Amino acid sequence: MSTPDATLLKDFATLSAFGATSGGGVDRQAATAADGEQRAWLHQWLTARGAEVRYDGVGNQFGLFTVIPGAPYVLTGSHLDSQPLGGRYDGAYGVLASAHAAHRAVQRWNASDGTPRHNVAVVNWFNEEGSRFKPSMMGSAVFTGKLPAETALTTTDPTGTTVEAALREIGTIGDYPGPDVAAYAEIHIEQGRDLENKGLNIGLVDATWAARKYQVVVRGEQSHTGSTVMADRRDALLGASLLVVAVRELAEESTDIPLHTSVSEMTILPNSPVVVAREVRMHVDLRSPDEALLDAAAKRLAESIPGIEERASVTIGQVQTHGWGVAAFPATGVELAAQAADELSLSHQTMMTIAGHDSVNMKDIAPSIMLFVPSVEGISHNEGELTDDTDISAGTDLLTEVVHRLMSGALD
Repeated sequence: MSTPDATLLKDFATLSAFGATSGGGVDRQAATAADGEQRAWLHQWLTARGAEVRYDGVGNQFGLFTVIPGAPYVLTGSHLDSQPLGGRYDGAYGVLASAHAAHRAVQRWNASDGTPRHNVAVVNWFNEEGSRFKPSMMGSAVFTGKLPAETALTTTDPTGTTVEAALREIGTIGDYPGPDVAAYAEIHIEQGRDLENKGLNIGLVDATWAARKYQVVVRGEQSHTGSTVMADRRDALLGASLLVVAVRELAEESTDIPLHTSVSEMTILPNSPVVVAREVRMHVDLRSPDEALLDAAAKRLAESIPGIEERASVTIGQVQTHGWGVAAFPATGVELAAQAADELSLSHQTMMTIAGHDSVNMKDIAPSIMLFVPSVEGISHNEGELTDDTDISAGTDLLTEVVHRLMSGALD
């Protein structure tokens, strides 16, 4: 088991100061000033160690360590953007661990008699969280061809600012097309407590849960909260509230197979203390390791809508905006990471990822490896998010070994 790496921890403390909150977390949503500051710091860190830093047309940040000119790159990274009042570790640890792992791997190759088959590059994906701009995993979706760049650039935040305008404001938009990727590796905190509960060091992700995300609009009629007769009210907030309960009940009814459901965002119009709401926009999220169950849950939710519309005298529109299916990561990558973990005496298990990560997109275009380190009490998207220093260091050691092997062409 690794001892804490003082250099890594010092860099993590520096990174955690950008957008730091009083509760010990960070607030640095995509393309905000705090995001720009941490990107500038990473840029400087990478160039000081011999990398060339480039930005693509949607703000993905690449640090290129070119050992063999013209050869493809092993890409490793995660994201630096956070949720509002988010934790220090989510995404940011993966970027910093990748930066250290890439630099270490290059140093190992330079000190050896061997020659790698591939170069290595670090990536900080733009807007993985999807909190300021929807959808989540935006930068990697554009990179992998799943989302048109123009669609991403014209997406607006709640104030009407476009992605393109926000990126230009912080100066991290370019014309680099991105590297030719031979393989991809990502490390992340688990965002759950399975590893901690079992006393394990590493999770080897072998598949993803499926997810369905919906934009729901509940429309009623604006009226006076005091004088409007109750029978005449068309209260959009009442309709939305009934739908929130229906979403939760889907999960409660699923006792044999896990189903996670939530309403994670709600916008109320006009949001006045003396006005019955005329409209509510809400984000509904359904996830499960069983796609058939997920489809059945989505069907039950749709079937509940007419009754809610009648009870609250509203109309409800629902559109699926984002989603992905249950999909496996390459078994050869899982085995490579398992062998490396064994050699480092790190205990491990295979597991699915419930959360979406940029690796979920990348696995569809390149051999990809996804690693987890434990999360204390499973806390995530919260200022109290924590991973022990020994686990941070151990994960970075493992990622270094994985990246070094990938540079040798281990998954070609």
